[in-house]
Amino acid sequence: MLVIGISGGSGSGKTSFIRDIKKQFADTEITLLSQDEYYHPREDQLTDENGFKNFDLPTSIDIDGFVSDIKMLKNGEIVNRVEYTFNNDLKEPKMLEFKPTNILIVEGLFIFHHEEIRNLLDFKVMIYASSALTVIRRIQRDRIERNYPLEDVLYRYEHHVLPAFEKYIEPYIDEVDMVVNNNKNYLKALNMFASYLKTVV
Repeated sequence: MLVIGISGGSGSGKTSFIRDIKKQFADTEITLLSQDEYYHPREDQLTDENGFKNFDLPTSIDIDGFVSDIKMLKNGEIVNRVEYTFNNDLKEPKMLEFKPTNILIVEGLFIFHHEEIRNLLDFKVMIYASSALTVIRRIQRDRIERNYPLEDVLYRYEHHVLPAFEKYIEPYIDEVDMVVNNNKNYLKALNMFASYLKTVV
């Protein structure tokens, strides 16, 4: 199994890039395991000085569970996990099933920051976009998918998202194997990366 780590700041385009990669492969060829399914419950998240829960910290993630499930997939075992809905009362959580395949994509904000996860990766990809673009994408995602008010989204970006990017994500940009510039589009990088993966499956 080839284990690929894909990270980048919130709103950089990780989800879209991975979605478009997966379109070129059958479900039996590629598996995606996202850090988003491993957040600790909302009540266990740290609260900042203004009373806002901060999900943009490495400690917000159940790293032990994440690492354990990566290892299970590498060992050929099926992983089951309840979907994390980010406190969106409009969304009913599903039971997710992850099956081992030749290619495992591990995706998340802090996967390079955590050494134990980093050591499980065979290839590392960083998706990059300017802060002006990422804040727009963050607004669109959090208001629609996670049912957050606009003022909450803007506060979290300034006080949580951007500081987390600068401290826990950006420092690893020189250590990855591939940087995808997503200020305009990632089509060329996408096709090149997909061609590489097809040599594996």
